[in-house]
Amino acid sequence: MTILIDIIAGARPNFMKIAPIIRALDRRLAEGGPLRYRLVHTGQHYDARMSGDFFTQLGIPDPHVNLEVGSGTQAEQTAAIMTRYEKLLIGAPSRLCLVVGDVTSTMACAIAAQKLRIPVAHVEAGIRSGDWSMPEEINRMVTDAISNFFFTTSKVANDNLRCAGIGDERIFFVGNTMIDTLLANLARLQKPAFWDTCGLETGGYFVVTLHRPANVDEGGAFTRLLSAIGAATRGLPVVFPVHPRTARTLEALGAAPAGFHLVEPQPYLEFNYLVKHAKAVITDSGGITEETTVLGVPCLTLRDTTERPETVSIGTNELIGTDPVKLKPALDRLFAGDWKKGAIPELWDGQTGPRIVQHLERVLHPA
Repeated sequence: MTILIDIIAGARPNFMKIAPIIRALDRRLAEGGPLRYRLVHTGQHYDARMSGDFFTQLGIPDPHVNLEVGSGTQAEQTAAIMTRYEKLLIGAPSRLCLVVGDVTSTMACAIAAQKLRIPVAHVEAGIRSGDWSMPEEINRMVTDAISNFFFTTSKVANDNLRCAGIGDERIFFVGNTMIDTLLANLARLQKPAFWDTCGLETGGYFVVTLHRPANVDEGGAFTRLLSAIGAATRGLPVVFPVHPRTARTLEALGAAPAGFHLVEPQPYLEFNYLVKHAKAVITDSGGITEETTVLGVPCLTLRDTTERPETVSIGTNELIGTDPVKLKPALDRLFAGDWKKGAIPELWDGQTGPRIVQHLERVLHPA
């Protein structure tokens, strides 16, 4: 007898996190393991650049179900995901809902499942930035508050969960599935089509990603930030894959500083090729700081807090803050060769997916 679990994916950050779990489940099922899965795509990210390319490149199978929620405000997306996932569970319940990360789909499906008394397992549980202005922080807190099982990336996350009253018997320190995906694809990374036309050379350009509302929603602040990046990068090319949210502000501004190469959001293999060969990455993302840490690439995070403190305390990342004035001193240190080397956090070894499946089997199918 097999046991059905749902794996939820809805937005670009999710896809890198589910791929190793799916591979491990497929392998165990072929060996006679007890778990099978139903892949549920909520449709929170629904175009090829933000969704389809990742499924193809990472070998993720076509979803068994696509809820097709499409665009909308966070409340509209949350309501649509909950309504459609609830309908799916009422008609065909699973034994467990496995959610990853901290996007709207993560929280919405966890709520819908728990209200139907279906246990929830949260991959990447326990991370906290302490910044309630970030929608992702609210999603994390709500999801952890109603989850049954917690798969964590760090001992800091374990401690956060313990402080919230979660018992050790429900916390599983397994590592980082994002890193499983990165390590599995290092040999497959692809040079993007614009590499030569932009005059890029290994170690001779910067990668920038910006999408946090505090950085990109207000035109004046965004302009000052871009100008500071342009001035501090000393004429080296700046490759800027533009998030749809950021594109709206850029369109209103009319132009980026000289030296910026504005490109579409990149597929996984091309984007990480850019990261791997960059002089440094300037970002307000969280997940990218994990990848730069493992790749040994300097990373400057334009935020005041991070939910991934191990990338700062152990890895190559530094929190610069949102004040553009702080960029130049940091980049001056980089150009002077005075950037920390960093190390790789514990259990970020490419084996997180199998560890998660082992724990799921013990929980759902005890001997």
